[in-house]
Amino acid sequence: MDEGEKRLKQEDCSEDNLGSGILTLTNKRLAFDKTSARIMDFSKRFGDTIFEVELQNIVKVWKEGRLMKKVCFTAKIDNDEKTFKFGVFNTKDWLKNIESAIENSKSQ
Repeated sequence: MDEGEKRLKQEDCSEDNLGSGILTLTNKRLAFDKTSARIMDFSKRFGDTIFEVELQNIVKVWKEGRLMKKVCFTAKIDNDEKTFKFGVFNTKDWLKNIESAIENSKSQ
């Protein structure tokens, strides 16, 4: 993490297209790190960082689903807009935290 960057929220989750990993929200960015796990010894290893999105590049944030609830966002990545949908435990809390982090980053 960069100087002055604070981790606000982090959770083991799954993205629709990218698979399982860890979603991390800081006061400056959202990042998704791929993970791999082994059931034999209950170990989990961090893999590569699949993406990092600065908060000012996030265009839209919402939640969806009735049974399989997801927190979703659209972000500008490499001159293109991409949408990600993450299955997290508390979608309402994630939505509130992402929106609040975006507002706080704009005021700084």
